Amino acid sequence: MKNSKNTPKIYVRTYGMYNAGSLFGKWFDLSDYSDAQEFYKDCYEYHRNESDPELVFQDWEYIPSFLISESSLHQDTFKYFEAVSKMDDDRAEAFEIYCSDIVSWPASGNDLEATQEGFEQSYQGYFGGVMKDPKTEFTYQYVEDTGMLSETPEILERYFDYEAFGRDLFLESYTEINGFVFVD
Repeated sequence: MKNSKNTPKIYVRTYGMYNAGSLFGKWFDLSDYSDAQEFYKDCYEYHRNESDPELVFQDWEYIPSFLISESSLHQDTFKYFEAVSKMDDDRAEAFEIYCSDIVSWPASGNDLEATQEGFEQSYQGYFGGVMKDPKTEFTYQYVEDTGMLSETPEILERYFDYEAFGRDLFLESYTEINGFVFVD
């Protein structure tokens, strides 16, 4: 997580300070910590002037909403960031979409490793460059990769309706979100 240009950060203060009308708090850079326990320890140490500080995460940057709320950070947050740090930017974005929109991780109850395995099986790639419609772009690639039309005379290939076939693919087996394609 240390080399990320979009380092996850949380602005931490306490409910006690909030109730007293204070905006006093601190931005904590999550790349400075190896796990949630270390992060929380530092937060409580920073707010040691209160007898029993109740932390509130007032703001955050570069942390997916499925990992954080106003008063808690998911226990696997650091494992998640470690996993995405090994991915290129497109794959990391696809994994975030997969977690939030496809399998609802971590709310699904699956562990991160199983979620990563599912992602590897499901993720088909990013299709948002050459054509206006990612579904049609994927369909062209799908037809080529499967060799569907390899035995078809070239004169007949021109009549194949990629858009209609793509609509059927995405009705039955595939999902596209922001150009990222997943198999169901």
